[in-house]
Amino acid sequence: MKAGQGVAVGMLLTACAPAMAADVRLLSRNYLIHNDFRSDNRSEKNLTREWAQGFIGRYRSDLTPGTFGLGVDLHGFLGVKLDGGRGHAGTGLLPVDSDGRSRSEYSSAGGALRVVHGASTLAYGEMRVETPVFATADKRLQPEYATGWFLDDRTVEGLTLQAGRFTAFKNQDSSSGRGDFAGYGATTRFGGISLAGATWAPADRVWGGALYASSLEDVWQQTYANLNLHRGPWSLDANLYRTVDAGEARAGKIDTLAYSLITRRSLAAHTLSLGYQKVEGDTPFDFVGGDSIYLANSVKFADFNGANERSWQARYQWSGKDIGLAGLSISARYVRGSDIDGTHAPQGGAYNPFDGSGYRPQQGRGGKHWERDLDVAYVVQSGAARGLSLSMAHVTHRANAAQGGPDIDRIYLIIEYPLDLQGGFAP
Repeated sequence: MKAGQGVAVGMLLTACAPAMAADVRLLSRNYLIHNDFRSDNRSEKNLTREWAQGFIGRYRSDLTPGTFGLGVDLHGFLGVKLDGGRGHAGTGLLPVDSDGRSRSEYSSAGGALRVVHGASTLAYGEMRVETPVFATADKRLQPEYATGWFLDDRTVEGLTLQAGRFTAFKNQDSSSGRGDFAGYGATTRFGGISLAGATWAPADRVWGGALYASSLEDVWQQTYANLNLHRGPWSLDANLYRTVDAGEARAGKIDTLAYSLITRRSLAAHTLSLGYQKVEGDTPFDFVGGDSIYLANSVKFADFNGANERSWQARYQWSGKDIGLAGLSISARYVRGSDIDGTHAPQGGAYNPFDGSGYRPQQGRGGKHWERDLDVAYVVQSGAARGLSLSMAHVTHRANAAQGGPDIDRIYLIIEYPLDLQGGFAP
């Protein structure tokens, strides 16, 4: 879809909205990423930086009433480069051409049909997905999307049942909906991903939990379990993943258990969190889809999911609501990981490939690293600009050679401006 086509589609959807009682929204997203690589590796870029403007349109309509209702969800996207030369391309905001230059613009569109019966919805087409075993991300200019079918049932209050299968994927920096998602070694290019599960979240929120299973075709079988407890200002959240190879085991032999525990204590405007995470197995805890990891120490840059890795987290959050600054929030987080040993990953697999001269495991023995995240965000609460959000983050990551990740200082600057095309600004 060309830029002009995107504008025409947006105008058409706006014109049709009143007649079809549709929900039509547009999100303006201005995004800057600045990566300063500090690793002593002269073969790589020392700096990548891109600045871009994106527009994300959404159209949602219930086409027919009745016991079995038919609905449609459409989305469109346009991204425009504002800055980012040939030497600085590659942040994930914009597609990169074969000559190493980021494209000046890119666009895409897609949609899904819905059949609704009571509190049950069956959708088919291109959509965003959010489950613990497969989730599309929204961390750059364009959200990720997956194509397939998805069932969501909420007939029983507090209980959500979900199932689906997805066979095609749209990456955050691509116009194509026929791409692949890649993890640390696994990929969706060998087949689709199927999933099923349940989440229990009662209204009193004293406790809840989830149980899911997924299958990445000819790669792995994965199960997930969650238990969360809430009592007054205290909360506790435990997550566990079990992954084993399946079918033709195209990523190699996998036998991994990953789990995390995080507790939070709130006091007025302040929240303190402490977390622990452990990976048991000779390969990393892997996933496909940018948000398909619910472990506590998966943070802005690193996931702390290396083979045999253990990690700790401390986080402080502050809200300005109690002092009359509603919408302002500040967060500081520190995560440290150690005991990484990837040298026992199965030879010839995705995590210990043969490069022509020998086997090269992704991670060595004695790997360790740390990450510090500082975030400031403000959302306008009222007035003509209600819903306008501004956020800034600074990420620092440092690692030794055995961990395998780069030393990097990263800056994010994001401005979002949501607009309900039927009724004005939308929070």
